[in-house]
Amino acid sequence: MFNRFIRPNVSFWSGFFTNLAIYQPGNMKIVSWNVNGIRAIAKKTFYNDIESLGSDILCLQEIKALENQVSETLKPLNGYHIFSNSADKPGYSGTAIISKIKPLNATKGINIQEHDTEGRVLCLEFNSWFLVNVYVPNSGSELKRLGYRQEWDKAFYNYLKNLENIKPVIVCGDLNVAHKPVDLARPKDNYNKSAGYMQEEIDGMDRLTGGGLADTFRRLNPDATQRYTWWSYRAGARSKNIGWRIDYFLVSESYLKEVKNAFIMEEITGSDHCPVGIEI
Repeated sequence: MFNRFIRPNVSFWSGFFTNLAIYQPGNMKIVSWNVNGIRAIAKKTFYNDIESLGSDILCLQEIKALENQVSETLKPLNGYHIFSNSADKPGYSGTAIISKIKPLNATKGINIQEHDTEGRVLCLEFNSWFLVNVYVPNSGSELKRLGYRQEWDKAFYNYLKNLENIKPVIVCGDLNVAHKPVDLARPKDNYNKSAGYMQEEIDGMDRLTGGGLADTFRRLNPDATQRYTWWSYRAGARSKNIGWRIDYFLVSESYLKEVKNAFIMEEITGSDHCPVGIEI
C-alpha cells in the first residue's frame, strides 16, 4: 500500500512529548493551512502564527520547496517532528506536517507513480487513525487539468478507502473545490465556469462525502454561512469576504463522534488561505 518510508527530521521536547509516541485519544488540536510558499510565509508572521494556532499537529500545503529547503526554513522551530513531501519540480506544490507527537509511521504519495511526482499526499499513522494531508490538483484557469483532476480524485478516494480497511482516517488540506453553493460567495457566477466549482470536481467531493467521509465543519456547523478559507488577491476579495471554502477536514463516519469542534480561523493572514482545524 505504501511506497516510501520517510526518515523524519526529529527533535524531541524533553520527556513529555517523547512519551506520546502512541497517542491515546483525549484532546488534540489538528490544524491545516495552505501557506502558498513556506519560505515566503516564514518571512511574515508565520512563527508567531504557529504559536497562536496552538495546534498539536499542523499540516501545510503548497509549500513550494524542496525537502532540504523545508528543513532549513523550519529550523527555528523546536520540539517538533517535521515531515515533508516535495514535488519533483522545484518551487511547486508539496506538503509538510509539523507534529508535537511522534507518529508510528510516515509515508509519501498514494503509490501510483503518475500521481506521486507533485508531493501532494503525506500520511502519518497514529495509534487510532491515519492522518492524510493533501493538496488536491487545481484544474487550472483554463481547465486544462480537469481531466487529470478527475483521474486523481478517483485514485485518491481508492487510496483513502484502502487505509480505512485498517483504521479510521482523518483527511485534511486544500481540496480545491467548493462543495455546495453555500461554500462560495458567488456560486451562480462560477458554476461550471471556474476551476474549483465545476460539476466534475463537485462529483469528486460527492464521492468522498458519499463514501463514508464526513465534512467536519459542515456537520458540526450546519447553519454556518459566509465562512470561507480562500480569497483571491484581486479586487480586495478578502476584505469584502468574497471567498471560497475549499480547505477541509474530512473524517471517517465511524470517527466523527470523536470530533468535538471544527473551525475556520479567518483572522490568521499571511497566505491567500486561512487555517482550518478540528479538536478531537
